[in-house]
Order: sequence, then C-alpha cells, then structure tokens
Amino acid sequence: MKRKETTTNSALMLRRHAAVARGVGQAHEIFLSRADNAEVWDVEGRRYIDFAGGIAVLNTGHCNPDVIRAVQAQLALYTHTCFQVLAYEPYVELAERMNALAPGDFTKKCLLLSTGAEAVENAIKIARAHTQRPGVIAFTGGYHGRTNMTLGLTGKVAPYKIGFGPFPGEIFHALFPNPLHGISVDDALHSVETLFKNDIEPTRVAAFILEPVQGEGGFYIAPNDFVEGLRAIADRHGILLIADEIQTGAGRTGTWFACEQWPVAPDLITTAKSMAGGFPISGVVGRAEVMDTPAQGGLGGTYAGSPIGCAAALAVLEVFDKEQLLDRAKKLGAYMVTQLNGMASRHCCIGDVRGLGAMVAIELFEDGDVSRPAPELTKRIVADARDKGLILLSCGSYGNVIRILVPLTASDALVDEGLAIIDAALTAVQAV
Repeated sequence: MKRKETTTNSALMLRRHAAVARGVGQAHEIFLSRADNAEVWDVEGRRYIDFAGGIAVLNTGHCNPDVIRAVQAQLALYTHTCFQVLAYEPYVELAERMNALAPGDFTKKCLLLSTGAEAVENAIKIARAHTQRPGVIAFTGGYHGRTNMTLGLTGKVAPYKIGFGPFPGEIFHALFPNPLHGISVDDALHSVETLFKNDIEPTRVAAFILEPVQGEGGFYIAPNDFVEGLRAIADRHGILLIADEIQTGAGRTGTWFACEQWPVAPDLITTAKSMAGGFPISGVVGRAEVMDTPAQGGLGGTYAGSPIGCAAALAVLEVFDKEQLLDRAKKLGAYMVTQLNGMASRHCCIGDVRGLGAMVAIELFEDGDVSRPAPELTKRIVADARDKGLILLSCGSYGNVIRILVPLTASDALVDEGLAIIDAALTAVQAV
C-alpha cells in the first residue's frame, strides 16, 4: 500500500487524532522527517536541537553511523530466530559484556529482553523465585514502567496509574529521600522500618527496587548513605536490592551503570533505553546464583535479546570506548550544571540545579519559594523553548522539573546553543 504523503505537522496531527488511541500522549505536536546526532528536522523543514534524546535512549545520538553499520551488517545475516529456539553469538557476547560491566565482587549472569518494563517484571520474578517471598518495596516518585506489575511499582499516579487498577498485591512504597521537599535519609530509612511494623513483615519481602536517579520522578539522586542504609536493612533480613537502571544506565551518569558510584553493589540491575542506541533491547544482570534460580523455560520471550538489538548494543559499547563517552558524560554534566547555576542566579524561579553525570535537571518554583512548585511556568518554558528550536521534557511529581538528556555525542557548540535557548525561554516567559 502506498504511504500517504502529508507535509505539515497540523495535517499529520489530525490524522494522528483520528487513528491513534487518545491515551498515547505527545509532548510536542511535531512530526520528524529526519534526525542526525543531536539535531532533528520536522516535516516542514524546521530544525530543532534535541535535549530529550528519545527519553534517554540516544546517548550515542540519532542514527549513529557505527550503530547503523552494525545493524545493517546483522540484517544481511538473519533478523530473528527466537534465542530459545536457535541461539546466536551476539546474545552471548552482549551478556558477557554486561556481566563484566556490572559492579560487585561476585559472579554474574545476564538475561536479555526487549523493553524496560519487561526487564523490571523479570527482575521481580527472579527475586521472588530466589527468595520464595512475595513482597516488593518500591519508593515514592519512582517510575518502573507501564505494565500492570510495573505500574504497581511506580510511585507516581498521574498520568500513569489513573483508571488502570487494581494493581498486583504485596507491593509497598517507602519514602524516597528528598531534602529539597523535606524528606531526609533518616526519614526514608525509617519509612521502610515503618512498613515492616504496619504493612508487611521483612521475612516476606523479596526485594527493594529503586532508581539511582529517579527519572519521571524528577531526577532526584539516591544519596550514598541512603543506599548504604538500605543495603544494611536488606542484608539483615535476606532481601535483594534491585537497581532500576532503565534511564540511568548506558553511560548517562558517567559510569556505564549509575550504581557503580554506590558504596555497595545491588543484587540485580535492570537496563534498557540507551543500551542499543535507539533499537529495542533490555536486560537483567546480577548475581549468578540469583539469576539461575528460575527453572529452565521460566525466562525468555519471543523477541527477547533480538539479533538486531544485540548487534546495536555491541556497537554502542564500541562507540563509548572509541569516543570516550563516559568521560564526556562527566565533563558535559559538570559544564551544564555550571551554566544552569549561572541561570539560577539570574532567574529566581530556579530553585534547584542537580545532576549525576549528564543526567541534569532544574526544578522551578513560584518566585523561588520551594513550597510552591511551578508546573504551569514549566510548561510555558518548555513550549517557548520549542518555538525557539529546542526540544525539552518536563518531569517530576509536581510537573515542575525540566530535564536534560542531550546525546553525549553532541558538540559543545550545539550544547551551548541549546542552553542559550533555555536562558532565553526563562527570560521570555517570566517577562509576560
């Protein structure tokens, strides 16, 4: 069937609304025609700088030439067998690489899958199988996916959980430390102990699951002393610790896994998003004795660890080595934080600038009053920046955080151009 040709964003939006389910959101009413590294062009020929990166999927940039070449080479060999039917070496090689990259002085094994939610679901399955316990403790503000199980784990209601319950039982939420909003590390750890007293005894808890940096929740960083305290509680009660690295992983924070920067190692790590440079793949990596608990046939999936995804992911690892992107993430993040702190000195609405590596955000408040989050102001700044040629995303429980996920391969000049647009948008919106 011949594809219909439409050349304007508005005309395509009309077709979209007629054909696509209403629940599929869209941050910007823009349709792309092409993309290159950290720049995109819409169907009307307008250029944008991309500070969203497909929601942390494009650490190596749009259409990275090394990744594209690897995928093209794999396409010429075979595209699918289902690994459980006929195996292929790229799956094994990628598992070996993930095992070597994961922190912890213990033997590791890996399971490859297709999506982040699928990785989280399987991490919970593995933890429950290993401990023979049903309970899972997640944290307020956490985001773990859109399936029924992962929505149950997610600690943010709007827009993800509205109308989709009931969710699986034996899931509980403790407080995530957030000093900016009045939650200390002690408060957060005490809330775990409170769950043990009021909701579920620790001998029935299989795992804690948390993001090293909360993604949708607002880019809040898990403090090292909180992670140490959580690890101590876990060890005391035989509970596993799962690091959800769907958004933080694949080098965004300056180490391949953000939990490499923790003072303790998790038992299991989930990974997806940027690990294959825009091609679908995900994984769970962790302690070999834990990963080996499920019976043969208990893990897998039709498209899990596809040959195309494996080829792309192996190429991404090579790009990181060749272009020294871990070091680039650290330097880029430090530079952006410095520039944004400079903006904060000129714009009182910026109440906080934070980041781990190149996972950077600003949080906006009315007149800088941290008791008054500014979601409407945030929306206007994101919209004004788009009109000026920059794609941004907001996040946070209050919708008042602007996050930056620019490809690590973006040039310094392009990053400066994007930051200048943020500054200009802040000025323009507050002048209204």
